Amino acid sequence: QLQASGGGLVQAGGSLRLSCSAPGSDFSINAWAWHRQAPGKQRELVAGISSGGSINYADSVKGRFTISRDNAKNTVYLQMNSLKPEDTGTYYCHGDRWVDRVGLLDYWGKGTLVTVSS
Repeated sequence: QLQASGGGLVQAGGSLRLSCSAPGSDFSINAWAWHRQAPGKQRELVAGISSGGSINYADSVKGRFTISRDNAKNTVYLQMNSLKPEDTGTYYCHGDRWVDRVGLLDYWGKGTLVTVSS
């Protein structure tokens, strides 16, 4: 289970920093990602970062959001700047790892709510 934090209420143009970690785990996450789900909409990928540091962003957040990871802390961050009302939603972190003879295992956080007021 992953634990995400950092959501809240912010005015348009403001910033928030989300964090997600795997506390108490004895393994390291391979690839991390942040997804979000706005009310009445499907969950969408916001940003992802691979074990090698390759990063991708949804077009809607490019230039405003930055994903980063701290491997020593088994933690991923999402710095969100210049927030817009359309960024409102529940943000979920996702991580995966490869286990020999088992395959790819993936983990989700419970979600943290981000509300951007106009």
